[in-house]
Amino acid sequence: MITFDALIIEVAGLDRAEVEHWIDENWVQPDGSRGTWLFREIDVARLRLIRELRHDLGLKEDVLPIVLSLIDQLYGERRRLRRLRDIVDRLAPFDMRLTLLDALSSRTENGNGEV
Repeated sequence: MITFDALIIEVAGLDRAEVEHWIDENWVQPDGSRGTWLFREIDVARLRLIRELRHDLGLKEDVLPIVLSLIDQLYGERRRLRRLRDIVDRLAPFDMRLTLLDALSSRTENGNGEV
C-alpha cells in the first residue's frame, strides 16, 4: 500500500485534486480517510486506467461511470470463469474436461460461438 503523496510521485500525470474528486465519486476506494488514504495495487491500476480514459482517450466525465461499471462487470465475469475452470479441473474426470473444451471451442451454424 502506498500513501497519497507516494501515489502522486509514482503515477505520472495524476493531479491531486482530480484524484480526490475521483475518490469522492467512488471511482476509486482507497483504505483510510481523507488525509490518511492508503492505496492498494488495484487502486493504483484503476487510477492509471481512469487517467488514461480521461486524458489520453478524452472520455467525458459523465461517460466514465458507465465505462468503469462495464470494466468491473467484465473482470467479475472473468473471476467467475476462472473459479468455474478451477472447479472443473479439480472435480471433472479428464474425458469430461476434454468434452467440455471441445464444446466450448466449437461454433454453431450461425457462427456466434453459442454452444
